Amino acid sequence: MEAFASVLPISVIVLIASVFLVPMPTGTILTFLVGSALLIVGMGFFTMGADMAMMPMGEGIGIQITKTGSLAIALAVSFIMGLVITIAEPDLQVLSRQVPSIDKWVLVITVGLGVGFFLAVAILRIFIKIRLSVMLFIFYIAVFVLVFFAPSKFIPVAFDSGGVTTGPITVPFILSLGVGVASLRTDKHSQDDSFGLVALCSVGPILAVLLLGILFNPQGVEVEAHMVPEVVTSRDVVEIFAFEFPNYAAEVFKAIAAILVFFFIFQLICRRYKRHRLGRIIIGFVYTFIGLVVFLTGVNVGFIPVGQFLGLKLAESSFRWILIPLGMLFGYFIVEAEPAVHVLNKQVEEISSGAISQHVMQRSLAVGMASALGLSMFRILFNIPILWILIPGYIIALTLTFFVPPIFTGIAFDSGGVCSGPMTSTFLLPLAMGTAQGSGMSLMENAFGIVAFVAMAPLVVIQIVGLVYRSKLNISDMAASEELEALASAQDAGVIIEYDYREVS
Repeated sequence: MEAFASVLPISVIVLIASVFLVPMPTGTILTFLVGSALLIVGMGFFTMGADMAMMPMGEGIGIQITKTGSLAIALAVSFIMGLVITIAEPDLQVLSRQVPSIDKWVLVITVGLGVGFFLAVAILRIFIKIRLSVMLFIFYIAVFVLVFFAPSKFIPVAFDSGGVTTGPITVPFILSLGVGVASLRTDKHSQDDSFGLVALCSVGPILAVLLLGILFNPQGVEVEAHMVPEVVTSRDVVEIFAFEFPNYAAEVFKAIAAILVFFFIFQLICRRYKRHRLGRIIIGFVYTFIGLVVFLTGVNVGFIPVGQFLGLKLAESSFRWILIPLGMLFGYFIVEAEPAVHVLNKQVEEISSGAISQHVMQRSLAVGMASALGLSMFRILFNIPILWILIPGYIIALTLTFFVPPIFTGIAFDSGGVCSGPMTSTFLLPLAMGTAQGSGMSLMENAFGIVAFVAMAPLVVIQIVGLVYRSKLNISDMAASEELEALASAQDAGVIIEYDYREVS
């Protein structure tokens, strides 16, 4: 039911657009509807699998590596695990195919090394208790220094890679790893430090890909737009999905197999999980496998052609401006369909003991996504350089880190990576590519970058929520202090104060 409620708004918007804005071939719409159904089933299985397998595994490994008492072992395990899960991330596989003139595995390994290194840095931060905002400030300054030396066509891909690496496989594990490591600390800031791992792991790929661009210096980099498949009958639709299922099953199997091997080695050495818990985790891996295969097949086959077609036709029309509000509408609702977002929202509510509810997180992220998509469409239509928006956006985000409660900084920067998941790379990116193609713009410089905007907007929005939260907390503290002062003054004056214990209870 949760998955159905998440996917329904996007499906309704696309169907309305196909009637009133861009008439679509019947075969394309049928493919989209089948993809929507698969998306619902896949998301349900994946969410259940993540709860049963990925989150307990991440938390267990986090606790266990901390118990060893060896910082070197903790950092080594974090680096290896970060590299393994990143290479296995389906979102990265999708992005790597879009970047020509660079071998796919060169890009994947580069990004994996970036995530592995920064996951180790994130664990080190929890151990030595460095404020997250300070580290983010330093590393993003390094990012924007490297930007001025990297090829211009490589910059959007670098920022996009930072978003896609924190997808449905990596997020549950990294979030739980942070909770596991921080849980063994007994100081009052341990909860704050349990967030921020995804944030730092999003910086690593940006730096790594920028360095790759500077060293590799690719020439003539460009991409080709997706082709809308020819679909005439319902049999054609079934054949398209049947053809793609084995491909995504193979990709996801490699992803799950790599993580399973690491998990079993960990279990053999540490013997952490008993037989019942171990069986539950294995079943969770099966659910995760089924969910990801069905989800990715539905999204890639059913959503990519529609996103491409919508963007292209609307950009070629006389009312191309409508792409800005339409993009905002997609952004507001599409955050519901990101699997990792549900994992983050649940984790935030548990860690904050309900102070930051899933509802507040969901609405805040939806506003951030809407803003990001509106900015992206505006940038593409008017050919605005990506740095004109990214640099001011990150300056605002990094400045806010020094004024909000630390836990909101971690949640905000984690949210940026989490929002840019499979739906972003397989529906919104094709929408941007169609828009750029219809506008006669460079796909490499204009279409890419939409993931970067999606990753940036929540950084500002969630921290603004943090400012509101702090303001309300200060007001309530002031009211409580004034009431105590009034009571004290009344007692000093000899006034008898009667308390209604029934009302208190």
